[in-house]
Amino acid sequence: MEIVLIAVLAFLLNLPLGLWRSRHKKFSFVWFVSIHASVPFLIALRIWLKTPHIYIPLFIALAVLGQLMGKKMSLCATKG
Repeated sequence: MEIVLIAVLAFLLNLPLGLWRSRHKKFSFVWFVSIHASVPFLIALRIWLKTPHIYIPLFIALAVLGQLMGKKMSLCATKG
Protein backbone atom coordinates (compact mmCIF):
# COMPACT_ATOMS: atom_id res chain seq x y z
CA MET A 1 0.00 0.00 0.00
CA GLU A 2 2.92 2.35 0.70
CA ILE A 3 4.15 1.92 -2.87
CA VAL A 4 0.80 3.04 -4.27
CA LEU A 5 0.74 6.04 -1.92
CA ILE A 6 4.20 7.23 -2.98
CA ALA A 7 3.46 6.55 -6.66
CA VAL A 8 0.24 8.59 -6.56
CA LEU A 9 1.93 11.40 -4.63
CA ALA A 10 4.85 11.44 -7.08
CA PHE A 11 2.37 12.02 -9.90
CA LEU A 12 0.05 14.45 -8.10
CA LEU A 13 2.81 16.60 -6.60
CA ASN A 14 4.37 17.07 -10.01
CA LEU A 15 1.20 18.15 -11.81
CA PRO A 16 1.23 21.71 -10.41
CA LEU A 17 5.02 21.79 -10.59
CA GLY A 18 4.88 20.95 -14.30
CA LEU A 19 2.31 23.69 -14.77
CA TRP A 20 4.59 26.12 -12.93
CA ARG A 21 7.64 24.95 -14.91
CA SER A 22 5.93 25.61 -18.21
CA ARG A 23 5.58 29.31 -17.38
CA HIS A 24 9.30 29.91 -16.96
CA LYS A 25 12.29 30.11 -19.27
CA LYS A 26 13.98 26.77 -19.87
CA PHE A 27 17.09 26.20 -17.71
CA SER A 28 16.35 29.19 -15.47
CA PHE A 29 16.63 28.86 -11.70
CA VAL A 30 12.84 28.68 -11.22
CA TRP A 31 12.57 26.08 -13.99
CA PHE A 32 15.22 23.95 -12.24
CA VAL A 33 13.52 24.32 -8.84
CA SER A 34 10.13 23.35 -10.26
CA ILE A 35 11.56 20.11 -11.62
CA HIS A 36 13.32 19.14 -8.39
CA ALA A 37 11.00 20.55 -5.70
CA SER A 38 9.20 17.26 -5.05
CA VAL A 39 12.35 15.13 -4.86
CA PRO A 40 13.30 15.73 -1.18
CA PHE A 41 9.73 15.10 -0.07
CA LEU A 42 9.43 11.88 -2.07
CA ILE A 43 12.83 10.61 -0.91
CA ALA A 44 11.97 11.31 2.72
CA LEU A 45 8.61 9.60 2.34
CA ARG A 46 10.19 6.57 0.66
CA ILE A 47 12.77 6.23 3.44
CA TRP A 48 10.20 6.77 6.19
CA LEU A 49 7.89 4.10 4.74
CA LYS A 50 10.87 1.78 4.05
CA THR A 51 9.94 1.03 0.45
CA PRO A 52 12.41 -1.13 -1.50
CA HIS A 53 14.86 0.55 -3.88
CA ILE A 54 13.47 -1.43 -6.80
CA TYR A 55 10.47 0.94 -6.96
CA ILE A 56 12.54 4.11 -7.43
CA PRO A 57 12.30 3.96 -11.27
CA LEU A 58 8.51 3.76 -10.97
CA PHE A 59 8.42 6.85 -8.75
CA ILE A 60 10.72 8.74 -11.13
CA ALA A 61 8.61 7.76 -14.14
CA LEU A 62 5.42 8.93 -12.44
CA ALA A 63 7.06 12.19 -11.37
CA VAL A 64 8.14 12.83 -14.98
CA LEU A 65 4.66 11.92 -16.21
CA GLY A 66 3.19 14.40 -13.71
CA GLN A 67 5.53 17.11 -14.99
CA LEU A 68 4.56 16.41 -18.59
CA MET A 69 0.84 16.31 -17.82
CA GLY A 70 1.14 19.58 -15.89
CA LYS A 71 2.81 21.19 -18.89
CA LYS A 72 0.09 19.83 -21.16
CA MET A 73 -2.57 21.28 -18.83
CA SER A 74 -0.87 24.65 -19.24
CA LEU A 75 -0.90 24.36 -23.03
CA CYS A 76 -4.58 23.38 -23.06
CA ALA A 77 -5.50 26.31 -20.81
CA THR A 78 -3.85 28.82 -23.13
CA LYS A 79 -5.54 27.42 -26.26
CA GLY A 80 -9.07 27.42 -24.86
